[in-house]
Amino acid sequence: KLILLDSLLQEMPGGLQNMLGGIEPMQVDMPEENENEVGGEENEEQSYIVENPSLDLEATSNAFTGLAKLYRLQFIADHCPCYRVEALKLAIGYCQNTFNTVLYQRLHRQLAECVAGTANGQAGAVPDVAVGAADQGMGERSLPALDLNWVDTRNKKAQMKLEKLDNDLKNYKSNSIKESIRRGHDDLGDHFLDSGDLANALKCYSRARDYCTSGKHVVSMCVNVIKVSVYLQNWSHVISYVNKALATPDLNDGNLKSTEHLTMVTRLKCAGGLADLMTRKYSAAAKQFLGASLDHCECPDLVSPNNVAIYGGLTALATFDRSELHKQVISSAQFKLFLELEPQLREVLQCFYDSRYGQCLKLLEDMKDNLLLDIYLAPHINTLFSMIRNRGLVQYFSPYSSADLNKMANSFNTSVSGLENELMKLILDGSIQGRIDSHNKVLLAQDVDQRSHTFSKAVEMAELYQRRARMLVLRSAVLRANISVKCPARDQQEHNNYSNGAN
Repeated sequence: KLILLDSLLQEMPGGLQNMLGGIEPMQVDMPEENENEVGGEENEEQSYIVENPSLDLEATSNAFTGLAKLYRLQFIADHCPCYRVEALKLAIGYCQNTFNTVLYQRLHRQLAECVAGTANGQAGAVPDVAVGAADQGMGERSLPALDLNWVDTRNKKAQMKLEKLDNDLKNYKSNSIKESIRRGHDDLGDHFLDSGDLANALKCYSRARDYCTSGKHVVSMCVNVIKVSVYLQNWSHVISYVNKALATPDLNDGNLKSTEHLTMVTRLKCAGGLADLMTRKYSAAAKQFLGASLDHCECPDLVSPNNVAIYGGLTALATFDRSELHKQVISSAQFKLFLELEPQLREVLQCFYDSRYGQCLKLLEDMKDNLLLDIYLAPHINTLFSMIRNRGLVQYFSPYSSADLNKMANSFNTSVSGLENELMKLILDGSIQGRIDSHNKVLLAQDVDQRSHTFSKAVEMAELYQRRARMLVLRSAVLRANISVKCPARDQQEHNNYSNGAN
């Protein structure tokens, strides 16, 4: 029998392996893993076109400097066909003041593709305004030509400057003067940043940390690292260095000059708020932006005062309750100055506080096109608008035991069926305690037995009191039995430190 079985297995295709389940498995198409999977949602949200903006492009551009200006203009060019030519021309003109020849050539390629596509009638998505802008050259027929001689000259100058700065740094290190070495690393970082080499700029700024001799130098190093990290969109790095700078004794104690101190604190709050916004911590972002000072908001390489007003206002509107909104935003003497720069946003906040939700949401929709052209705010616009709308629905119903869905739909500029779907989601996630009467079109508050609620709360408080009383009895018993572990030296040292602090 064994011989017969062996001969059968040898004759069978695939042998024993096939018989025992060694059949080749079915191929299943699995999605490839993406290292940037976290940003997938944001990238998906950013694939849009803005057709009808009312943005003053030149004024917006003049509010920024450095790579912040170039990146924002490039973002506008990517998402707004009617501003594409003008934005690219402004970016190219500014890029010629830097050593960033790689970005200069890339911008020229984008401009050439845009103009060629418009001229050949291939830019179907480009509206008539953009076609006219390309034909007229925004007031000038000739478009800026790619200057390869300028590129070669600029690259040579950049290389010569790099060699000079590198030699200077070597001389400083041979002399072992910490202050000079720190400045040498900062100068090298500035040069790499001007050339668009963010990785090397970050390395140089970080190396300056070992040669800082005062708290002011540490804060300066942190500010430089934060700036490059924002350009790299490394938000965990930004948050880490913001906290490090704020914890520096010189900054914390206010040893810097008053104006310089406030300017630095405002800059750090803006950077921290931006990082919180990009990591979707909207409440924390609102608190950071609300702590900024308009008179000391001097960070055009990161954000403008108008950005602070918009970022702070929208995140506060999406996360703060009514009392917080009035106290910390609308009535805030400090943030009110920012809102003066954005009167439409100030009107939105006032409408929401006055429960004029229809007008508030309409004003937000009017602002949406311009907000979608903001490189940092654009990925969060739909989320923030949804949060603001949901907060309005909850606030609208909170004082009532029942509400007419028809009147509620009119107040929120929507249909009754659409409103029912929105309310259903809010009821399911626990934001609204109620139920929908679809037949009579009424939203009813959930009946709560106040007697049972009060009784259960009293029992909970009694249990808490009992637990705390047992803890006190246990502690007193431990002290009375003298079985607690003590460290006399440490206790005495802490007592002395406390006494010195009090004096």
